[in-house]
Amino acid sequence: MVLHRFGEPLVLDEFDVPPAPEGGLVVASTYGGICGTDVHLQRGHLDVPTPLVLGHEGLGVVQEIGPDLERDVNGDPLREGDRVMWASSIACGRCRPCVVHRDSTLCVNRQTYGVNRPTTAEPALSGSWADCIYLRAGTTVIKVGDRIDPLDAMSLACAGPTVLRAMLDRRPVGVGEVVVVQGSGPVGLAAAAFAELAGAAEVIVVGGPESRLRLAAELGIGSRHVNIVESADHDAAIAGVVDITEGGADLVIECTGVPAAVSEGMRLVRRGGSYLVIGQYTNAGDAMINPHQIVYRNLDVVGSWAFTGGHLVQYVRLLPRLLERFHLADLVTTYPLEDHATAMRDVANGSVMKAVLVSGQP
Repeated sequence: MVLHRFGEPLVLDEFDVPPAPEGGLVVASTYGGICGTDVHLQRGHLDVPTPLVLGHEGLGVVQEIGPDLERDVNGDPLREGDRVMWASSIACGRCRPCVVHRDSTLCVNRQTYGVNRPTTAEPALSGSWADCIYLRAGTTVIKVGDRIDPLDAMSLACAGPTVLRAMLDRRPVGVGEVVVVQGSGPVGLAAAAFAELAGAAEVIVVGGPESRLRLAAELGIGSRHVNIVESADHDAAIAGVVDITEGGADLVIECTGVPAAVSEGMRLVRRGGSYLVIGQYTNAGDAMINPHQIVYRNLDVVGSWAFTGGHLVQYVRLLPRLLERFHLADLVTTYPLEDHATAMRDVANGSVMKAVLVSGQP
């Protein structure tokens, strides 16, 4: 499925499948997740090259292994037929952010599957919304054992590593803290789930629509759920969250992707607390904030961008722990690859939690 022009429907194209590269793989991409970012990309909210095979999160079966690649990132032998996941980006390891600042998420030459590898840059198959994906040398590839249901793994395939990057490297959750999560999509629920695993005393999910909050409650993700999206009075809803947190949360995590949520979220933090912004990956526009509130509240405002292959590894390792508490597959709705337009519409209007495109035989 190829994005040719922003704001227009995707087109089903065909490309030759090249042989596996040295140090890389060809994978039958049986599952391709739809992230909220994909909706923004289709609308032109990020300056990316086109035409582009979308899909930066996926899970598939090894079809061909190139020379000089024998093991996954954990050192386990790789064989054709193995089920794998892969990190969405490859850092260059040479630029100033990579070498001097030691932060490969800020790599100026970062190559990301389904985001900035157009079909004009051979090989064309560089997104997961396809029958096959060509994984270059340097891609972090990890085997997913048979005991993990693929839909469990795909439920938070991008959201999980993204949140782990934010919570491990940017602003960890402290044991006993009160945490408010803005947003009840996959990123928000990943943040709430990991905050609970990290020892938060209370996790309040603020979002909507009601169907998403109800599903989160049924799965036990979050201790309270506040519908602000469908509230007739946003200010009253915000004040209510401040009241139940007795003056504001220790940590508020923004996972909405809506610029206006930032000014609202800062009002949910207690004085001396922290505001962690994860959801504003694409440029959806400006927002008005009152900088006095940052000073008066003595806030730490922290941003977190993307994730590395190491964070994907941590996500896969933590899946058994997550699955002990949460039935993640219930978050997923599957669609045939050719039904991508319906899936993207459902993601955009919030009628599903996590849409996953299925190609070939799962």
